[in-house]
Amino acid sequence: MSMLKAGLAAGLSLTILAGCNPSNTSSATTDRPAGTAEPGEVETQLSSEQLAAVTAITRAPAPRPAARASADQLDTTTAEQKAAAAKAPETGETKLGNTVASLGDPTEGGFWIKTPLVKARGVGRIRNPENGKSAKVDLIPLDGPASAGSQVSLPALQLIGVSLTDLPTIEVFKS
Repeated sequence: MSMLKAGLAAGLSLTILAGCNPSNTSSATTDRPAGTAEPGEVETQLSSEQLAAVTAITRAPAPRPAARASADQLDTTTAEQKAAAAKAPETGETKLGNTVASLGDPTEGGFWIKTPLVKARGVGRIRNPENGKSAKVDLIPLDGPASAGSQVSLPALQLIGVSLTDLPTIEVFKS
């Protein structure tokens, strides 16, 4: 039923918008039969019920503030988990490369990076070269060329001091 309403709303909205075109003038003195239109013209006579239906359907209510979760609400990691992830890097790490990082699924908890720089799951670390902060993460393979970007968990991005809307280049290491 909602698809029917959406289709009705779209169709009626286009009809109303087409009627707002000042070049869309129809003359009662034309030789056309009633109810026909020239190419580009649209009949725009709507009943009050049709207009009310379009208005009701196309006016979506504003989202409730409680419906959106903040980054702090989505980050379910504990202080102990954050401290463990922030520990100094282990010796014997291998740098896999640099990657452009974007926020992964914010509802997926933990410290992880999905990256095409690895072909098998493992443990590693990501580092923000701008501030030197790093986080121990699970390395998860992501299909694509090595030059493709990576998805990083919300807590890991926060730990390395990256804004959730930025697309920074970070370093990826394998332990």
